[in-house]
Amino acid sequence: MKVLGIDIGGSGMKGGIVDLESGEMITERYRIPTPASRKPKEMAEVFRDIVNHFEYKGPIGCGFPTIIKHGVCKSVSNLNKGWLNLDTQKLFSDACGQPVTVINDADAAGYAVMKYGIGKNEDGLVLMITIGTGIGSGAFFDGVLIPNFELGQIPYKKYKKIEHYAADSVRKNKNLSFKEFGKRVNKFLEFVDILVCPDLIILGGGVSKYFDKFEKEIKIETPVKPAILGNHAGIIGAAAAVSF
Repeated sequence: MKVLGIDIGGSGMKGGIVDLESGEMITERYRIPTPASRKPKEMAEVFRDIVNHFEYKGPIGCGFPTIIKHGVCKSVSNLNKGWLNLDTQKLFSDACGQPVTVINDADAAGYAVMKYGIGKNEDGLVLMITIGTGIGSGAFFDGVLIPNFELGQIPYKKYKKIEHYAADSVRKNKNLSFKEFGKRVNKFLEFVDILVCPDLIILGGGVSKYFDKFEKEIKIETPVKPAILGNHAGIIGAAAAVSF
């Protein structure tokens, strides 16, 4: 089965067609910057444009950067407040005229890594942490998804959310070195380690391709590995969401 997956982030909305048997993208990734307003109408238009780019007809899977419950947005996170309690699934379906399944973006990326990537056959509690504009997290126990496990929302010192301290967008905006950034990521992972005591942490999102630049700053006891599927994990997992 070949399905279009769309991964929505704070800075970009990306899509690609995925072969769900192999977990491989069979097209080039297509990316459009996320509208600066981050409002529902504007983002739905970009969603439609991505679908039209691929001339795609059929079910679509979408990873969305906040808590999603039965297709409804339950937290605005880094988005416009107009998203709160909005039926996101219906909005995108109406925009493109195709059936759309929407899940949390970190859950989607985690599903891809657990089914097709480095997390395959890993037992126990495995966390997928995506670090980009914000920090997302997906949790799996013996390979089964525990949805909406939003660890990036933990308050830290003067920060309302620790993602305002340790996200990759913070590294870019503050021009942090990878050493400084790695120490911030490690601080976040220390909290994660104490709170949920996982067996494995997999780092994904755009920052995963730079893992070797800050790996030595990660000092927690729990093993931490890069996702390897990298920035495509969100698209692959989003596509797979149609078969959840």
